This record gives sequence, structure tokens and C-alpha cells, in this order.
Amino acid sequence: MPVSVGVDTTEPIVLTIAGRLAPADVPRLCAELIARLHGTGAAEVIGDVGGLGPPNLVAVEAIARLQLTARRRGCRLRLRGVGGELRLLLELMGLSGLADTAQDAPDAAAGEQGERP
Repeated sequence: MPVSVGVDTTEPIVLTIAGRLAPADVPRLCAELIARLHGTGAAEVIGDVGGLGPPNLVAVEAIARLQLTARRRGCRLRLRGVGGELRLLLELMGLSGLADTAQDAPDAAAGEQGERP
């Protein structure tokens, strides 16, 4: 008996970005996002960066490229678990809009109490 799987386009795709990123990780993360979005029709991607190692410019580049990748596929990227250091780096690089979306993401506010200025 064939199994049919329905895709709920109202549910966001969650992409976990953890550890310390190297430049070679950026294309891999974008390829993973493309594969996960393929055929889903999802309108939103949640980038869970709560497990990201010490933030650096490679992490900011990865987030910016993931945002571009999602946007090119008709999706919105929102971040969850943005710490204070990463938030500052995003602001310095002109990507403060991504840091602000973390407040809207589920569970983000609970994990960041006390970190807001």
C-alpha cells in the first residue's frame, strides 16, 4: 500500500547551526538548506544558532548566505538562540534585521532573558 506524505507549508524548517564554523562549512550549510527546502513549499526557515561556537565573521557570513539562499527560494530566514556577541556582530555587519527576528522565534525569548540591553 503506497504511503502519501503531505507537506505542511505553515510549519517552518529548522536548520541547526552549531559548533565553530570554518569557511568550508558555509557552502555545505547552504546546500543542506537547499536540499531541505526542495519540494516543501515552506515559507520560513528557522536558523537555530543557540549551539554556535564563539561567533566570528565566518558565522556571520554563513548566516548572510543562508538568508540569501532562503530568500532566493521564496523563504524567510529567522534566527533562534542569538546570543549577545553574535547579535553585535550581525549589527556591525549591517544584518541587524536578522538579529531582531530572534525575538519573534519560538523559545528564543526564554533562552535570552537577561541578555537584552
